[in-house]
Amino acid sequence: MITYKLTLSRFNERVYRVLTAGAEHVGNLQYSNGQWKFKSVGYDPNGEILPGWGPLTDWHNTVVAAPEEELLNEILSAPCLQKSL
Repeated sequence: MITYKLTLSRFNERVYRVLTAGAEHVGNLQYSNGQWKFKSVGYDPNGEILPGWGPLTDWHNTVVAAPEEELLNEILSAPCLQKSL
């Protein structure tokens, strides 16, 4: 089984960018209303951002306990994720 390592890059105290091992931006972790949520993103052919789209669309709005890479990888690891990235 192939696995993909997602990494976090801090944007500010309430937002972390979620990146693939190849540095592709696939979402954000956003702190709002007392909880961290994963927000998926994709891009159109012109490079415009598409909130809620991208290879991790199925996990859009998933609640995550904390902005930790190990936790994020555990939550967002599934065969369909591994095939998408």
